[in-house]
Amino acid sequence: MADTDTNTRIASLVGENDVVLFMKGTPLFPQCGFSNLAVNILDHCGVAYESVDVLQDMEIRQGIKAYSDWPTIPQLYVKGEFIGGSDIMKEMFEAGELQQLMEEKQIARIEG
Repeated sequence: MADTDTNTRIASLVGENDVVLFMKGTPLFPQCGFSNLAVNILDHCGVAYESVDVLQDMEIRQGIKAYSDWPTIPQLYVKGEFIGGSDIMKEMFEAGELQQLMEEKQIARIEG
């Protein structure tokens, strides 16, 4: 059953990485404005993160929406917890909450 397999793959990605961004495109070449915004926010936070290009994998693209019960992409996960899309990330970042969350969860910072 493909759904179970896809859910298992998503759960592995979310579980094995402290910060995962499911996005359209890659951090170097985002394929939509919302994904670009999400990348910029994470870069401003200065944290290491894994990205998953949903355009390269239709099963993940559909599966992540069911997994999180969230209809849009990008989607951010921190320590296995679904945070939200770029609009929620932006609000949290502007309020200082996203940076605080990264500190509280002891997310590795990028040196440089």
